[in-house]
Amino acid sequence: MNLANASQTATHPHTGNLNFILVCVFIDMLGIGLAVPVLPILVGEFVVGRDLQAHWFGILTTVFGLMQFICMPILGAVSDKVGRRPVLLFSMIGMCLNFLATALAPNLAALFIGRVIGGISSASMSVASAYASDISTPENRAKSFGKVGAAFGLGFIFGPMLGGLLGSINLHLPFYVAAALSAANVAYGYFFVPESLPLAKRASFSLAKANPINALSKLFKRSDIGPLIFAFALVTFGQMMLHTTWVLYTHFRFHWTPRDNGIALFCVGLSSALVQAVFLGTLMKKFGEVRLSLLGLASGAIILTLYGLATQGWMMYVLILCNMLSFAAGPALQGILSKATSAHEQGALMGSLQSLTSLGLVIMPLIGAAILGEISHLPANDWRIGTTFFVSAAMQTIALTIAWHYFKTRSSRSLI
Repeated sequence: MNLANASQTATHPHTGNLNFILVCVFIDMLGIGLAVPVLPILVGEFVVGRDLQAHWFGILTTVFGLMQFICMPILGAVSDKVGRRPVLLFSMIGMCLNFLATALAPNLAALFIGRVIGGISSASMSVASAYASDISTPENRAKSFGKVGAAFGLGFIFGPMLGGLLGSINLHLPFYVAAALSAANVAYGYFFVPESLPLAKRASFSLAKANPINALSKLFKRSDIGPLIFAFALVTFGQMMLHTTWVLYTHFRFHWTPRDNGIALFCVGLSSALVQAVFLGTLMKKFGEVRLSLLGLASGAIILTLYGLATQGWMMYVLILCNMLSFAAGPALQGILSKATSAHEQGALMGSLQSLTSLGLVIMPLIGAAILGEISHLPANDWRIGTTFFVSAAMQTIALTIAWHYFKTRSSRSLI
């Protein structure tokens, strides 16, 4: 039985439940979280010098992002055609193989193999968001996206912490555990996750829709949401700069170990989960999607600047906890974009938005690695050592300006 047929026979079709997909996202992100504080340090086992460590980690991350950028809209469009469930299962299997290849890696070449497999199959977040959109009304989609984001955050509460502890024993051990979790997720998804997309709402597959360049150009050509998507892209690119340089930055500047970064990323995941699972509904009612997205962008720009100015490791923990409002910006923006898109295009939309993230993973690791390589030998009290954070803050500030102007000139100006 193939995966497409299984999606129709394993469970009654069209009985999607958000709780099912939240478990899948949590397990998937738990496995990915295990690797986050360890992979940049593992690269250092195969090279000599901080500059080469930053350089090769940047390339590995770019390879992952490039494969994701090429394949993500394909998988999103396929999910619009055959349903969400088979694509999710494909993603889970691919991530399991990715972690196994990394765990067994004896050199950089093997790490590249893992990154290629992982990039090709990493559809879980975009398809999970489309799944959430399928079973939500337009009015509660932002809240559903927030719950998906909370499951993502919960994975990062426990994943990096566990990965840091396991990595302190052996740098390969977290990837074996991640592979086992991914295998368990495949079994859970196959037996318990129902299909969410009814046959009547499925769209035909076309190469034009699956082309990542066409998908992005189509997004930016939409006059109704084009500027907002550009702002979303800037925020995403800035976040990719932060995500792909954080571990090595703190390792170089504060001499943090995988355990230290595991604790820090635990705080990030906890903050994200609290905002998106507990406080998001209240924040939406109080501010509305427009105001909340703007407040989140402003908060993020300020905290990013302060990250770059921090001179001691404990300051990073304080700033993480002060940055909670920024975690509400993403679900708010996704809700606005989703409401402006028809039901049968939700998978393509989420796949295209994920392609922006993938494009950021192609470009920003190279830029971040180049900057990190240049500043890695500066003394800790030199303000230039925070350049990667300053660049991210500048991008977020530009995004905030664009979003403000967009909302001000639209019918939602009364909400600002």
